[in-house]
Amino acid sequence: MTTLETTMPPNPTYPPTTRLHAGPVSLLFSNGDLRHLRVGGIEIVQRIYVAVRDHNWNTIPVRLEDLVIDDYGDHFRITFNAIHQQGDIGFHWQGSVEGEVDGTITTRMDGQADTTFRRNRIGFCILHPASVAGASATLEHSDGSQSRSQFPLLISPHQPFFDLHAIRHVVVPGLEAETRFEGDIFETEDQRNWTDASFKTYSTPLSIPYPVTVEAGTVVRQAVTVRLIGQIPDSTVAGSATQPLTVNVGNEPIATLPALGLGSASHGQPLTEREADALRLLNLDHVRVDLNLSQDDFGATLERAVEDAKAINVSLEIALLVGENAASELVEFSNTFHQLEVDEVARWLLFARNEPVTPIELVEQARPILETLRPGVRVGGGTNLYFTNLNRSRPPVEALDFVCYSINPQVHAFDLISLVENLVAQPMTVESAKAFSADRPIVISPITVRPRSNPDATGPEPEPVAGQLPDAVDVRQPTDFAAGWTLGSLSNLAEAGVASLTYYETTGWRGVMEQEQGSPLPDLFPSQPGQFFPIYHLFAALAPFAGGQLLPVDVSDPLQVAALSLVAGDRQCTVVANLTDQDQRVALYGLRWPVTMQTLGDSAGSIEFDQDQTPLWIDLAPFTLVNLGCGA
Repeated sequence: MTTLETTMPPNPTYPPTTRLHAGPVSLLFSNGDLRHLRVGGIEIVQRIYVAVRDHNWNTIPVRLEDLVIDDYGDHFRITFNAIHQQGDIGFHWQGSVEGEVDGTITTRMDGQADTTFRRNRIGFCILHPASVAGASATLEHSDGSQSRSQFPLLISPHQPFFDLHAIRHVVVPGLEAETRFEGDIFETEDQRNWTDASFKTYSTPLSIPYPVTVEAGTVVRQAVTVRLIGQIPDSTVAGSATQPLTVNVGNEPIATLPALGLGSASHGQPLTEREADALRLLNLDHVRVDLNLSQDDFGATLERAVEDAKAINVSLEIALLVGENAASELVEFSNTFHQLEVDEVARWLLFARNEPVTPIELVEQARPILETLRPGVRVGGGTNLYFTNLNRSRPPVEALDFVCYSINPQVHAFDLISLVENLVAQPMTVESAKAFSADRPIVISPITVRPRSNPDATGPEPEPVAGQLPDAVDVRQPTDFAAGWTLGSLSNLAEAGVASLTYYETTGWRGVMEQEQGSPLPDLFPSQPGQFFPIYHLFAALAPFAGGQLLPVDVSDPLQVAALSLVAGDRQCTVVANLTDQDQRVALYGLRWPVTMQTLGDSAGSIEFDQDQTPLWIDLAPFTLVNLGCGA
């Protein structure tokens, strides 16, 4: 099959950033945010930003005006005006950031509501990186008292720290970083619950009822100060020198590539012959179909999925959402299933409507019925929502054959930097899930770029506006960035030892390729009819290695590069992605020789390296993915 010659939509870019120094502390300033506060190569704070969130936890975007950055080399001052405007919400604030030569950084916001609206949160959020897990911390509370604690190793179901005015944590022996808060009471949640790679300290405790009506003219003032306490070791400063990007591939396999599948297309149209031919080449394990047994049309949805699965020669992952009339709904499903010529069922996923986690009563009701439909097929449950729901309401693992949950990287943040940061938190959810799953396999299904719904809304969501993209659609789906992000996700989750992964959908603007009829809104979602997205080309590169072995890969900077290496028999492939909008030069170690290199989706040929080069240096254009075929 030849690659379609189509014009790809432009890749998204990172927002403009300015690198600054406050004495020994380096950081990035980007659109009002402070990011990656580091001493040498050690990150002490991941991000400081102001969030305005409405009554349904939607984040209101910010626009800066009158930005002035005075950079003096070892200290700086920034001033700007920030405006949050969306729908009936209007809020503005004057911002300032000061960085001193001793490493102290203070950021302030002086805000005021321009309209009357309901909010769940307004104020600073401070993200400590996931790398501080296990670090000891001294907490200062609102009454001035102090207590000793530590950032949790496994993901904490609930807030680990309450009633905060300051957190001081150990950076390295002899050096601590203190983060101090003014203007409200703060508390900390473990954002790894949502695959954010951070611990977030935010203002206004969740114990205070919300949403709250903010009257026009209401003033909000807050400040955050980060300072160093102790002596900075010379070795820490030496570690700040710029190092080349490296990818080291190990020799001994560490895991098996999980079973890979796609979701059935939510647009509801059956696969065309051409689409089926293309998807068959991906050598997938399954297609997931979601059946709401309380709806009358679930039979038609199942029938369409059965035909799609047959067309691309895969089994079905069947997710059943059962309502209050579980007994009658399950019987109706059984009758419908018997009327269809269903081939293979990979697994059953059981969920109860209005329940965060599969109840044991549902498993006990459903298992005998499902066993008659497909003897021996595994029955699993957990949550159709986020890992946090699983972590806070533990599943009845004794009744399940596997435990499942879903992932998306945009619960709290939506920019490219955050999406890349959050990749390292995905395997942390697996580690924590294994701790309470009694050795049951872990199934993650589905993984999507955008959230499929808003489970935390405190009121009804507005109806989709005609001519606008649905909330579950991301214009980055057909870009190289999405493929690079998927590569990072696959690498992290495969190494964590999951059993099965279901990504995205088959076709459409949430899929791996565009429908033959094209995008319903081509001006908003720029793609060509029948276009193969870069995600498709990634799965195509992995297709010959289904069931293959995963080699360990060490990437020197996961914020810039992702990599995955697989072996199957005498074949090996190593896929490397540039996750940034800048050219990158990467040194690769541990490849088998000879090596051929091809840019994913490029039908123009490949580059051959016929002699051992250690390391092999490759140059990656922005957001580019390359496939290195290695060995005989």
